[in-house]
Amino acid sequence: MQLFYSPDINSELQQFTFSKEESKHIVRVLRKKEGDALAITNGKGDLYYVVVILADQKNCIVRINSVEHIQHHNYKLHIAIAPTKMNDRMEWFLEKATEIGIDEITPILCDNSERKVIKKERFEKIIQSAMKQSLQMQLPKLNDAISFKEFMSKEHNGQLFIAHCEKQDKKALQKEAKPLQDYIVLIGPEGDFSTKEIEIALTNNFTPVTLGNTRLRTETAGIVACHTIALLNN
Repeated sequence: MQLFYSPDINSELQQFTFSKEESKHIVRVLRKKEGDALAITNGKGDLYYVVVILADQKNCIVRINSVEHIQHHNYKLHIAIAPTKMNDRMEWFLEKATEIGIDEITPILCDNSERKVIKKERFEKIIQSAMKQSLQMQLPKLNDAISFKEFMSKEHNGQLFIAHCEKQDKKALQKEAKPLQDYIVLIGPEGDFSTKEIEIALTNNFTPVTLGNTRLRTETAGIVACHTIALLNN
């Protein structure tokens, strides 16, 4: 199945018109024609089965035949991660985390962060592409970048974890996390969280955890956290 994404499609419509960009891709690149069946998700768990009724590369129109709600995984994972110095590494994290299964991502700007600005529009496109490629119907939410201090000032629920490299009494994430929960995992920058940031997190009921016996890059740590939670709930 080839999956398309449009946040504008809804169950009240009988027909749907793709954007000019998507129409060109469907008709000119994929060579879809009248009568061809497609699948579209709105990124909210709904899967629409449609048929092309006008194969115009500027204005591709489909008829909606049916809709199915696809159950998402039975937990919620929110990773707050410091943007990496190299954009391609952050993009890799977003792609793979989406494929594995993640619900929300917040870029956090930390004391040791080397990158203070993110390309949110590009990041969102990468997430959308990964969602379609992995045939998922739920689009992960990408929040605006905020400071670590601002993130910690917000109310957080569920199991709260901070993965850092300082020598403290830490247990493995897979042993601390319990299945079927909401989770927030903090992943620091290349230079790790500062001592002050770790203290603030602990004061706000975040549990310190380790993701393994080796020192991981920021983006790798994020993927390990995603995979650990996914396996726990498998």
